[in-house]
Amino acid sequence: MIQDIYPSKLNNAFLNASPEEDDPVLIFDADGKLFVADDPNGIRFTSLSDVGDVNAVYLFSVDDTKYFMAAGECGFDRPGFSPRSIRDLRDSFGGSGLYAAFTAYHLWKWYNDNRFCGTCAGELTPDSKERALRCSKCGRLIYPRINPAVIVGVINGDKILITRYRTGYKHNALIAGFTEIGETLEETVAREVMEEAGIKIKNIRYYKSQPWGMAQDILVGFFCEADGDTTIHMDDNELKFAQWVKREDVVLQPNNLSLTNEMMMMFKENRLEQYI
Repeated sequence: MIQDIYPSKLNNAFLNASPEEDDPVLIFDADGKLFVADDPNGIRFTSLSDVGDVNAVYLFSVDDTKYFMAAGECGFDRPGFSPRSIRDLRDSFGGSGLYAAFTAYHLWKWYNDNRFCGTCAGELTPDSKERALRCSKCGRLIYPRINPAVIVGVINGDKILITRYRTGYKHNALIAGFTEIGETLEETVAREVMEEAGIKIKNIRYYKSQPWGMAQDILVGFFCEADGDTTIHMDDNELKFAQWVKREDVVLQPNNLSLTNEMMMMFKENRLEQYI
């Protein structure tokens, strides 16, 4: 999955640091596209030497490399670099560079969406002691938001419920959805399966989790079993395809970055004895 970058390791502890000449200083445009070098062989980010004198905010480290982000609009325009969407980068690259891009996008989105205090409308500025934004007027602290969402492998004997979204991602997927106010994750699993497919479930089992910076999520994977009637009543507002698919007929996604794909692969290869 995207976070599997061993032997490299992400360190997300906060530092009150400034970039040096060769440190990556990431530049996002107003649409959240990330400037990277025009190089088909891998992701190369802008460094301090590329961007010049900018207001840089420390993000995280991967091994000994410190990553920063240019705060606000800096009007970056340099030959050899182009803005690329996170989705485009996901479809083109892998490795620790892509994981860094995903995680940086998560933080960019948080900084970009939180410029003014929701209590008094004062300007928010980065705190010097922790990963937070502090209101310059009332002192309120705002912390990064992480959205919990479930990925659900619904099993029916030797079949799994495969879906495709109505819009957006075009490849095979599983039932998925965000946790609502007052819900447990297990309740989210049951509700989403009922809403999207009209299927009752039982024997909910936790599988694994994954950070997914593209949507500021923490994805939580579960397997469960269909309970009773297995007739699918698809929510065609959310999905364009929902079908029970035999193990040998499961078509995986074109890369191994997502929790969804790993869960489909685990079922396809019949490696779920401890989860169902």
